Amino acid sequence: MLKKIFLSFLFLCLLAAAAAYFAWQQFQDYRAAAIVNVEQVFKVPSGTHYGQLERMLTEAGMLQATPIYTPYFYKAVGKLRPELTRLKSGNFKLEAGWTLEQVLAHIVSGKEYQFKITFVEGSTYKQWQQQIESTTGVTVTGGLDDEAALAESLGLRQNKLEGFLQPQTYFFAYDIKDVDIVKRAFNAQKDYLKQAWAERDPELPLETPYEALILASIIEKETGHAPERDTISSVFVNRMRVGMRLQTDPTVIYGMGERYKGNITKKDLREKTPYNTYTIDGLPPTPIAMPGVDAIHAALHPADTKYFYFVSKGNGQHYFSKNLKEHNRAVRKYILKR
Repeated sequence: MLKKIFLSFLFLCLLAAAAAYFAWQQFQDYRAAAIVNVEQVFKVPSGTHYGQLERMLTEAGMLQATPIYTPYFYKAVGKLRPELTRLKSGNFKLEAGWTLEQVLAHIVSGKEYQFKITFVEGSTYKQWQQQIESTTGVTVTGGLDDEAALAESLGLRQNKLEGFLQPQTYFFAYDIKDVDIVKRAFNAQKDYLKQAWAERDPELPLETPYEALILASIIEKETGHAPERDTISSVFVNRMRVGMRLQTDPTVIYGMGERYKGNITKKDLREKTPYNTYTIDGLPPTPIAMPGVDAIHAALHPADTKYFYFVSKGNGQHYFSKNLKEHNRAVRKYILKR
């Protein structure tokens, strides 16, 4: 009788051990199983605790991705590795193939997902708005629609943001508001311009930092070959010093707005608009694009030349001339091909 009891007890122990081993093996398989099928950005709100995260992962379709998933296993991971329960809030990029513990470790690290936007030198506010609002990760508030109101909120007397935003590559946290992107670019340009203006060359025909922005925007649009920036700047500075009109096509194009279809006619050059530097004296009323830091530097540190003219050589570079006679010869050579 005792033998039967002992054998029964032994059998139950072996059965329990087998069940425990099977459960442990299942748990290890669960820990090794991928729960992220596709790369995605996952948001963890502030104050989220470990239990709430389970529901969020389930609703996102991640925990169901594991056939052996049970709520007990999820809780067991938290007990076994309590350091993975100290969650951070934010938006996190989850890679395909990650396990639960990899997901938890990434969230606990607090390394929020950031995306980058590169704004090109010489672009306009309208182009910035289109780029910002079409970028994944940006929260569009509509705050960019009223440029004048946005400019006022930034403390500007001008009602346009042209020139005031620094073109470069920025990294932003996911879900950033569109207006916050503009504010960061505005502050970057403001800080650089303040420093650059303080270090400008003496006796420039520029009275304010804003005039420097305007000139820099023209230099930006005229420059196809970066090493020429300082020389192009010298042409405009030399003209301003003697009261000569700037006569630069990019200002005409900007003044035409949506009427510009790729070509400028003689009629366009004669049209009187605030931006037509063939018909107005001095600088146009506002910048015509977003100048980069190199263009601003060139505006404030022009090369020391006696050039008053330049013409495109057709390869992105220019031929510079000191007088009209020399310039006309260059036009015949490079434009008229005579």
